[in-house]
Amino acid sequence: MSTVASIIYKWKKFRNTRTLPRAGRPSKLSDRGKRALVREVTKNPMVTLSELQRTSVERGEPSRRTTISAAIHQSGLYGRVARRKPLLSQRHMAARLEFAKMHLKDSQTMRNKILWSDETKIELFGVNARRHVWRKPGTAHHQANTIPTVKHGGGSIMLWGCFSVAGTGRLVRIEGKMNAAMYRDILDENLLQSALDLRLGRRFIFQQEQRP
Repeated sequence: MSTVASIIYKWKKFRNTRTLPRAGRPSKLSDRGKRALVREVTKNPMVTLSELQRTSVERGEPSRRTTISAAIHQSGLYGRVARRKPLLSQRHMAARLEFAKMHLKDSQTMRNKILWSDETKIELFGVNARRHVWRKPGTAHHQANTIPTVKHGGGSIMLWGCFSVAGTGRLVRIEGKMNAAMYRDILDENLLQSALDLRLGRRFIFQQEQRP
């Protein structure tokens, strides 16, 4: 059936059923081997080339790094540095989606006047080294293609910052434990100046972070 389908496809596209000249050298990987590689990187985007080489050898397929990379690239998957994103629970995701729906009809003029702020304690969850991931263009922030980070643990620092559609405002390192008096001092010293630096003027909307 596959042979008949191939002949019909070739006739519809080229009006010819002869064997056409190949573009470049034929691939040493079989079609089955290519499909296995694509399944493997789709299931685990952070699998390394060395691991792919080992599984390729186990299947009796060629194991050169360039051969494996080329086969994966043909499927639209490319090795990229994984982005780091906060580790979100289902509750966090639901709360953020609800907030977005509440403000879906806000005008762009209003959004341009918002100055967002948050304070956070950040530490990398897991290995601090760069990790690569196999992904398609436009999927950098898909959960499977990111490295999760968490807001607790040793060796982290506490920061306060703000941003708007125009860019980022001041970033302040918080020494010790945050309390109400320290928070007011940070706002007094940095909030208005950040708004002026971002050309929001004095009549802006201050949006303090909201925890779900």
